[in-house]
Amino acid sequence: MTYKLSEIISQAFADSHRAVKDCRVNELVEKGGRGSAKSSYISVEVILQLLKHPKCHAAIFRKVGNTLRSSVYAQICWAVAALGLSSKFRCTVSPMECTYLPTGQKIMFFGLDDPGKVKSIKVSFGYIGIGWFEELDQFDGPEQIRNVEQSIFRGGPYSICFKSFNPPAMARNWANQYALERKQRRRVHHSTYLTTPREWLGPRFLEDAEHLKETNPTGYQHEYLGEVVGSGTAVFENLRIDAITDTQIQTFDRIISGVDWGWFPDPWAWNRMHYDAARRTLYIFDELTRWRTSNQDTAALLKKRIADDELVIADSAEEKSISDYKAFDLRCRGAEKGPGSVRYSMKWLQSLAAIVIDPERCPDTAKEFTEYEYERDKKTGEVLSDYPDASNHHIDAVRYGTNRIWKRRGQ
Repeated sequence: MTYKLSEIISQAFADSHRAVKDCRVNELVEKGGRGSAKSSYISVEVILQLLKHPKCHAAIFRKVGNTLRSSVYAQICWAVAALGLSSKFRCTVSPMECTYLPTGQKIMFFGLDDPGKVKSIKVSFGYIGIGWFEELDQFDGPEQIRNVEQSIFRGGPYSICFKSFNPPAMARNWANQYALERKQRRRVHHSTYLTTPREWLGPRFLEDAEHLKETNPTGYQHEYLGEVVGSGTAVFENLRIDAITDTQIQTFDRIISGVDWGWFPDPWAWNRMHYDAARRTLYIFDELTRWRTSNQDTAALLKKRIADDELVIADSAEEKSISDYKAFDLRCRGAEKGPGSVRYSMKWLQSLAAIVIDPERCPDTAKEFTEYEYERDKKTGEVLSDYPDASNHHIDAVRYGTNRIWKRRGQ
């Protein structure tokens, strides 16, 4: 084999490759825009891992079976040739598989529109330890993916699952939310065509990208940069879903906490945040979400997370709960409300230069803020101006926590 990985894998995937090579991850989620070369990278990685684990087979999935031949099958055939292994592999379309001749290991291809085939996967030796779900967002949801993984990853000391997709425009799409979830030994990486060598893309691709950038910036952001741009109904257009480091948190000097009371089905929600007035930026870096949990127990949770003199501002609608917190030695007070306070506080949040939410530390909060959208009139399709009172428990906790800031500005 004579090849240079740098000539067939974009430098953007160097960290992903090292993480897989060193067995630091067992799931790699590669998302991004058109031309990012993520599928090319994964096809090469599938083969590299197959060669590294001689008792391991691979299974590759698309939602619809008739898309396999022109997509992932063609991509694997390209990777075989790029790695100089054409004489070592036999690739057939009936059945659709690529066999590594020295060992008999197979790369198999399946569409989930025929789930029976997945349940009946059998290999003559070893086990299936490599999986790849291409165009992840096209599958029915996390349960479908989980069921397939439970079927194929049985036995064997090694496993790795690759998942690739272009993020849909809507933040609420399950694949976008899946990429935000915390999970041990999972790596999520985003790439764009800007990290791909220009000669790999060609002048036409680059010209089309620049044309869309000039004529339709939102379309460019979605299609070429792989950004979640929504459908024009997102309430918060100033979100930044980014990591907030321990070093940053140590510099925060205006830390505030907010609580939205709940039991079931609505949860009790708490958030801790810092407001940078000079930059008009709110950093949300901690959360708790609980169902059917007493005031005494949630108070005990907070006492482990906050400073002794830290003020917790809660929904003033439950005076008894506020009194309970005070009895449990928490410095707690109710949010000051008044006519129009919900609308004003929401507009204040929308007016900030940025609301930064750490998706690792605050997954529930990130989900709420990114999915929160104006409703449309069912008859006319027009966007309604009212803020929906649903799935907004952490949003309310943030409103209460920042009560003294926006209330003072509103006076």
